[in-house]
Amino acid sequence: MELRVIDKTDEELRIEVAGEDHTFMNVIKGALLETEGVAAATYDVNPEQSGGQTEPILSIKTESGVDPLDALGDASQHVQTTVEDFSAAFEAAQ
Repeated sequence: MELRVIDKTDEELRIEVAGEDHTFMNVIKGALLETEGVAAATYDVNPEQSGGQTEPILSIKTESGVDPLDALGDASQHVQTTVEDFSAAFEAAQ
């Protein structure tokens, strides 16, 4: 996975997430929306409506005083923890 920051301000971030599709983008968007201080999170993967863009663009808007990169880090950690918990539960169920 390659990440490229397109735009960043104190409360907004647009980042390209190369090599991913709706599956991952929905997971990270959902985790962001559950993250404290995140006002909005969305992504776009439609190249026809995005000037030929082929990689997903993740957009994050945070409340005042919350760095969007920190929010993305928190959301990523939440996803990792959820996957680890699921894996442990799956192994225990076998």
